Amino acid sequence: MVPLDDRVSLAVASYDPGLDVVARKSGAKPGYSPTLRIWLEKQRRNRRPDILSPHAKVAANYTGPMVAKWAAKKRGYDEILLLDEEGYLAEGPTTNFFLVDRNGTLRTPPEETVLLGVTRRSVLEIAERDGRKVIEERVRPEALFEAAEAFLTGTSAGVWAIATVDDRSIGAGAPGPVTAELAKRFREVVAGRDPGFLHWLTFVDEG
Repeated sequence: MVPLDDRVSLAVASYDPGLDVVARKSGAKPGYSPTLRIWLEKQRRNRRPDILSPHAKVAANYTGPMVAKWAAKKRGYDEILLLDEEGYLAEGPTTNFFLVDRNGTLRTPPEETVLLGVTRRSVLEIAERDGRKVIEERVRPEALFEAAEAFLTGTSAGVWAIATVDDRSIGAGAPGPVTAELAKRFREVVAGRDPGFLHWLTFVDEG
């Protein structure tokens, strides 16, 4: 059915994913693994721009990736990485992807092929402010296995280290120094402990 009413309604939800969602599920136990086991999805591709923009955060854009993630989780993986239609690395179903090459350069797929995540943009700005070299470019899957480190970013995940992809270790198979530092810096900024980023925050009067 084609909508006939073009009015827009907006609602903003504020919640803690662990306390308000996971902990309230029957039998669920909040948990956190410091590293991720990733499956590189081979069948379903990321959002196609000629069908629906990768920038559109709508339910239809998540259906295929979530089916693939469900299948991967049943095989023991934590998350999947999707490729774009030309075979380059794109992103996770709800996360953005970064790698750190052997020279310490931070690399991530370009804006036109991925969802424009707020955490992605934040990490890019923090890294640049800290003097790290950052390149937004299309990345071949083979680059993953030559990388020193890799991680995902997302609203709930923050900065989350990747240990393995398809059961092959990335770097040392543990959170590397760049990933660990960016995760720490991101937490500091979000908590309001970095004066250089206070303009990002809106403080709430709890009284």
